[in-house]
Amino acid sequence: MAEAIGFIGVGVMGEPMCANIRAKSGRPVMAFDLSAEPLERLKAKGVVIAASVDEIAANCADILLSLPGGRQVEDLCLGDEGLVAKLREGQCLVDASTAPVALARRLEALCAERGVLFADAPVARTRQAAIDGTLAIMVGASDAVFDRVKPILDCCGEEIVHCGAAGAGQAVKILNNMVLFQTVVALSEARRIAEGNGIDPQVVFETLQKGSADSFALRNHGMKAILPGVFPEKAFPVTYAQKDLSYALEMAADAGIEPLGANAARAMLERAEKAGFGGNYFPALVETVGK
Repeated sequence: MAEAIGFIGVGVMGEPMCANIRAKSGRPVMAFDLSAEPLERLKAKGVVIAASVDEIAANCADILLSLPGGRQVEDLCLGDEGLVAKLREGQCLVDASTAPVALARRLEALCAERGVLFADAPVARTRQAAIDGTLAIMVGASDAVFDRVKPILDCCGEEIVHCGAAGAGQAVKILNNMVLFQTVVALSEARRIAEGNGIDPQVVFETLQKGSADSFALRNHGMKAILPGVFPEKAFPVTYAQKDLSYALEMAADAGIEPLGANAARAMLERAEKAGFGGNYFPALVETVGK
């Protein structure tokens, strides 16, 4: 209990994060997931496989979540039989999922009632960054909790930013994704407009990299997905992008702001889902531009 780290949710991002924590932290790591395959791979890397969430709660001092979204975090954590109700004073819960700001603040309050520490620490960048341990991680927590969790997060990322109190990490991550989605829409439209005018989109994208339109989205989503037309499943899909963007639109509504760009991105994602790309890597929205 004094040393063990628990990890719940070892999917696309969670599995490599869990593996890096085991390899770099010097602490025992215990993992739980509903899928057996990633657990078997982690077991081969020295991670202890838990039979249940209860086993994680009973044996781990620090517990990280990496779940698909807010609904799954609520289902796992809330209620009389939820994870929070099973935690004890001195334990620390870290939500590395992307979930609504209000949920992060609610979890922090519920944890505080039990003497449990809480941080929201959603991650950004690609699965390859998760494998390489070079994620960007936005943290919402008190100064003391941030100091406690940072050595664990350092195992997973190279940019660990303390954004403010509980909920601030989620807010910054959600806005990060809102900007990313709009940029991917712009890149998708640029490709189709270039093609429609007889210009090689490869030349366009390579030239954009040399100018003021250069961005992480261009170098990764543009060059590696939009340009070659590679949109695998089991990556960050259109449906996940819709979920994250809905959180940004909730924030905009709370602030009384009409986000025209974000609404346009939502329409593009909805069109991609209707066209059958819901399970594909989200830059697949380019396939519906001009159609």
